[in-house]
Amino acid sequence: MAFGWIDEQAELRRRAGLVRTLRPRAADAPLLDLASNDYLGLARHPEVAEGAARAARTWGGGATGSRLVTGTTELHTELERELADFCGFEAALVLSSGYAANLAAVTALAPHGSLIVSDAGNHASLIDGCRLARGRTQVVAHADPDAVRKALDGHGAAAVAVSDTVFSVDGDAAPLAALAEACREHGAGLVLDDAHGLGVLGDGGRGAPHAAGLAGAEDVVVTLTLSKSLGSQGGAVLGPARVVEHLVNTARTFIFDTGLAPAAAGAALSALRLLRREPGRAARAGAVARALHHRLTAAGLEAVRPDAAVVSVRAPSPEQAVRWAADCRAAGLSVGCFRPPSVPDGISRLRLTARADLSGAEIERAVQVIGDTRP
Repeated sequence: MAFGWIDEQAELRRRAGLVRTLRPRAADAPLLDLASNDYLGLARHPEVAEGAARAARTWGGGATGSRLVTGTTELHTELERELADFCGFEAALVLSSGYAANLAAVTALAPHGSLIVSDAGNHASLIDGCRLARGRTQVVAHADPDAVRKALDGHGAAAVAVSDTVFSVDGDAAPLAALAEACREHGAGLVLDDAHGLGVLGDGGRGAPHAAGLAGAEDVVVTLTLSKSLGSQGGAVLGPARVVEHLVNTARTFIFDTGLAPAAAGAALSALRLLRREPGRAARAGAVARALHHRLTAAGLEAVRPDAAVVSVRAPSPEQAVRWAADCRAAGLSVGCFRPPSVPDGISRLRLTARADLSGAEIERAVQVIGDTRP
């Protein structure tokens, strides 16, 4: 029977407690949300929603084509200019998702004969970029600049190291300055995914590379998503203008994909401008993360110290993690649940998002629910 193997795979997932299901969310869901990536609380901000609506009224529901045909509007170029300026880079290129941005950057910057040095904790989109690139990939120990240096030793051709700036599972930050130093010793480029740093780290939320003094460097390329701190959808690649021009001409997820919908571009631009006016939102997200961590550990839970806005709480097993998240939901709290194969170390977790708009009372309520429902 065609696809008969699917049933076998489904049974294996069920036995391992790894079945994933879609759960449609109502517009007026009463749950306290610590599961989304809306770090700054901007996804439903009136200015951001109006930015999306205004763009849709002006440009229509879709971009109508690929960026190189009809899918580039004046709004897209305006967003690219302001993203590059805000984050401190020469140029930016907007794509339809952060995933597409990572595929574009890694595949276009790792030609045949090159070496890609990839952190073991990288996001799936970076991993897939490595798989699709024509260069050879070497995976190295997590957040270890010396491992990167060792991998680059003796490789005389083009090379690039790729890493998240803030890792999505535990929320720990990569040692960016040391990674850049290791790359520069060998003439290698550095590609950094700042999906979880933009809006939270750096001066006024300008991102982890900006905080590390790497913004605008000729050997650094940054990818990011518009779907987390900016509360919209889409992705971007930032870097030297010649790198961006190279992507325009070679990156398949840019050339052959329909452009980002105008509403998403409009929402992201409005959120970026709001963040410029209210830079304190970035500091507040970090403060909420630290408060959550402090209260969780004080309650006897095993939580990883956050470097940005992700707080990870260890669970005993995949099955208990699922049950724990479900019990939290039944008590009015939505939390993320990360299990294998989504976690590289095989340890299941509750994953909490520290949003800048959470009140002290909401923080206390979240900690109380998590503690009361622990396995």
